[in-house]
Amino acid sequence: MTAAAGRIRSGDACRVGAGRGARRRLPRAARGFTYVSVIILVAIIGLVTATTLRLGATMQRAAAERELLYIGEQYSEALKSYAAATPAGQPQQPPTMKELLKDPRFPGVRRHLRKIFVDPMTGSADWGVIYMGDKVGVLGIHSLSTAQPIKVSNFPARFQAFEGKQKLSDWVFTFNGQEAPPPGQVKPGQGTPQPGTPMTGSPVTGTPMTGAGGQGTNQPAGSPPTGTPTNLPATPDRPGAPPVQQPAR
Repeated sequence: MTAAAGRIRSGDACRVGAGRGARRRLPRAARGFTYVSVIILVAIIGLVTATTLRLGATMQRAAAERELLYIGEQYSEALKSYAAATPAGQPQQPPTMKELLKDPRFPGVRRHLRKIFVDPMTGSADWGVIYMGDKVGVLGIHSLSTAQPIKVSNFPARFQAFEGKQKLSDWVFTFNGQEAPPPGQVKPGQGTPQPGTPMTGSPVTGTPMTGAGGQGTNQPAGSPPTGTPTNLPATPDRPGAPPVQQPAR
């Protein structure tokens, strides 16, 4: 019995060893296919991850541009409010952006802007400022980012001038939404006329306006036209003309 049991255990051990050897000796084709499958799987995971990161960055950038448009609208409204509150004879543009936070032209606290916003494109509170002449008045502000914008069309009506711009710094926010001139191009005294100041070419009190036939339109009633002599002798074709004063002899 003991010898028989030993032979049985020996046979079982041989069969187990043979099975292990069979499992270790996989075909080369099977081993190569497994390796290629792992490489393809890693490549797919990397591609999906990169696409997700790129899409996330694009969405974040688009959200930052929307935030920039919102902040620019706040600055635009503040400049518009400052201009509307300007007393007659004073400049309609603030000297700096600080005057929008607290208007020094009024005795009480009057604010046109609640705070200086942070540029969502640069993460800084520094903005590019377009001045009128030699920094005598703020015409508009813009981001300092020179990156190419994602949004190039379908802007709100007040920002139609931004369409087709190649840099975010070209988005200049003014009080009326119009495109501001380059810095230094506007001279002091030009631009929006001040309240109570006549515009160039408009009639001024006491100055004759040219009417039909080149005659003045603000002459007294019954007076002869400008440039017509009044001492001509009476003739049949000119009834009612004043008599000619004859010199005394």
